[in-house]
Amino acid sequence: MNIEHIAINVEAPNKMAQWLGDHLGMRVVRAMNDANETQFIVDEAGRVVIELYNNPASPMPDYRGMNPLVFHIAFSVDDVAAARERLIAAGATAEGDINTTPAGDQLAFLRDPWGVPLQLVRRSKPML
Repeated sequence: MNIEHIAINVEAPNKMAQWLGDHLGMRVVRAMNDANETQFIVDEAGRVVIELYNNPASPMPDYRGMNPLVFHIAFSVDDVAAARERLIAAGATAEGDINTTPAGDQLAFLRDPWGVPLQLVRRSKPML
């Protein structure tokens, strides 16, 4: 089996999809004209799909109060520091400093304008 997508309930799916497209290279592959503003977005490589929706029947997770180690969306980048600064200029907020793991991976946490935790990653050895 393969994972088709991962879904997250967010405050403003349409705005978040636009922001992720403008600043992280994601693009909408399916938009549903429904009350939940459902957006399916894919990464630049065309490998990972995230469903963004707003369903008031379910409690909205407190992304702003959530430790990014509990949940985050990770993006592979060539230059963590440059990507971090660019995203901060675009409305993201830093969540700590840039760290390097014992394996040599560089990691940085941010939050998008809606508080959803993002991680920037430069791996010393690619995962795939």
